[in-house]
Amino acid sequence: MNFRLQAGAAESSFCNILVIRDESDINHPLLEGMSATLERKIRDKDNGWITWYGKDEVRIIAILKDSNGKRDHELTEEARVKGAQALKKANYEKAATATVVRVSDSVSTEEMEAFIEGMCLAGYQFLRYRTEKKENTVKTVGVENSGLDQGALDMIAAVTDANFAARDLINEPVLQMDSVQLAAFAAESGKKHGFQVTVLNKQEIEKLGMGGLLGVNKGSSVPPTFSVLEYKPEKAVHDKPFILVGKGVTYDTGGYSLKPGNFMATMKCDMSGAAAVIGTMIAVASNELPIHLIGLVPSTDNRVNSDALVPDDIITMSDGTTVEVLNTDAEGRLILADALHYAKQYDPELVIDLATLTGAAAAITGNLGAALMGTDTKYREILINSGNATYERLWEIPYWKEFADMLKGDIADLKNIGGPVGGSATAGKFLEHFTDYPWLHLDIAGPAFLKEDQDYKQKGAVGFGVRLLFHFFRNISLR
Repeated sequence: MNFRLQAGAAESSFCNILVIRDESDINHPLLEGMSATLERKIRDKDNGWITWYGKDEVRIIAILKDSNGKRDHELTEEARVKGAQALKKANYEKAATATVVRVSDSVSTEEMEAFIEGMCLAGYQFLRYRTEKKENTVKTVGVENSGLDQGALDMIAAVTDANFAARDLINEPVLQMDSVQLAAFAAESGKKHGFQVTVLNKQEIEKLGMGGLLGVNKGSSVPPTFSVLEYKPEKAVHDKPFILVGKGVTYDTGGYSLKPGNFMATMKCDMSGAAAVIGTMIAVASNELPIHLIGLVPSTDNRVNSDALVPDDIITMSDGTTVEVLNTDAEGRLILADALHYAKQYDPELVIDLATLTGAAAAITGNLGAALMGTDTKYREILINSGNATYERLWEIPYWKEFADMLKGDIADLKNIGGPVGGSATAGKFLEHFTDYPWLHLDIAGPAFLKEDQDYKQKGAVGFGVRLLFHFFRNISLR
């Protein structure tokens, strides 16, 4: 993370950030002399800020809105957005230190946690390729009267770091983050954070008969990799492991079903699912959650050369299924299918895959959330609730059995596309064919990569899924 969190006031704090909600808060000593202005601002529905300048300090007053009629996750999201705005204001004032103060219990501990999280997330910067690096000025943030101890603050910082790691992976161009480099990053992360990583090379992938991963890789000069990440604490709360599978297409041209130029410019983000898996492994291991967790990351780019797959080709998957490749831009499901079959050997408690899989899902959710489908019922609502809590929201799409009928092949077992309707559902049904365990699929094509800044999320990679999945695993580990 780009600044340090500490319980208690930051030393020599030039900037105090006061979090209030209503008139009961205006008697705090740091708000002395502001009562008339505060009363007016609290009633003002469009402005939730006051900035007060003293001789040697600046006070930023963040006013949270009335809580009446709002659900808990709506209140915490408002606080998260306020936290992001507060950090931007502190950086604007060129403050090196800041102290956040909850003025009274009118603001809940959960809202304060979200406020601090919003500040942390808003601090992300990707400056590696900038000649002139304009770094944020805030380096230390103290937190007073929040209900959060240093352990809670350290957890926020660790999850933020994991989210930033995922964002960095996605923001890197393919020249610096191909399939081999992605696997190397996963291995280094394992050494640093305490989980095991095994990377299978092309020869080992060939022995496993992973026709989907090998087929998509045929057009590339960079070999594919298949990374197995495992965190296995001594006292895991479940006998069976949870498994995460992440699509790791480091760049997607569409292959011979070539993408139009205006759709290709951000295709370094097509490994956002893989980045989410690696980031979640970092978050879970760093916080030592009692969850046996395995991450599977099949990785390649999708390029065009004389050896690349063409429409009408037929490939054989690792489970023996034959697939007519009718569209080479429907490549993500091919590499995920091999990984989902590989997961069977673990007899998992639950498998969740994440992928920037279909434009059809993005058309449903936009960048406001991800599409959800799958076969599991035990954990589905818990995951949806975690999505609301973190505001990495999930929405179940129609997933009727008839969508599977659209994938029946003409001269092979399956086709890799289903036709003009239900594109996200048919993609899900294709993946389901390779599962025999409880499974959920998150199509994150909509929220993975932003064209403009959005509150605590910057233009570019979002790292969608890391915060959601950490909250999910922490939640079930406490049950």
